[in-house]
Amino acid sequence: MAAPVFVSGAVEGPSDEPVLRRIIEERGGVVHRVQVQGGKPNLRRALPGYNAAAKRDPWLVLVDLDDDRPCAGELVADWLPTPSKNMRFRVVVRQIEAWLLADAERFAQYFAVKRSAIPVNPDLILDAKEKLLAIVATSRRLALRQDMMPRPGSGRRVGPAYTSRLIEFASDASRGWRLESAVEHSMSLAKCVARLDQLITAHR
Repeated sequence: MAAPVFVSGAVEGPSDEPVLRRIIEERGGVVHRVQVQGGKPNLRRALPGYNAAAKRDPWLVLVDLDDDRPCAGELVADWLPTPSKNMRFRVVVRQIEAWLLADAERFAQYFAVKRSAIPVNPDLILDAKEKLLAIVATSRRLALRQDMMPRPGSGRRVGPAYTSRLIEFASDASRGWRLESAVEHSMSLAKCVARLDQLITAHR
């Protein structure tokens, strides 16, 4: 039996963490620790330290592209022009919601919406969070809509349990998000998985 390959990770927010964990675990790695930075500015400030640690140990860091740069390559060149050999700094195009929508079948089942409402290529969505909310607004389950949609007059973009509902979906391997299905519809996710595979294989 091959020795376990421990991979550390870092993400912007809580809803990114279960996605990162699922990617590492389902590609044969073992999650060592995950740093949730509470926002993109904090993640950027911490990145040099993670990159230094990646001189010795495997790391996977995820960041949303949002509308910060025209493409992922420009963001990587700006944030981390010289990654360490064990660093996998991957850009989610454009938000983690796009990777969750990439498993359209399970998303439709889990959130009780029509599969036809989910875009075939979620990487092309400019605002995946907005699109996800528009889809959930049509859910047949009142509790989901109440949890995820913003309350009138709240001034918030999302509902009170938006993040926790996404975490549930991303964490549920039996009924929720499937990595193997999502990679077929998200090129940015497929590239992330391929680069992580190379890293894990190199440490076997």
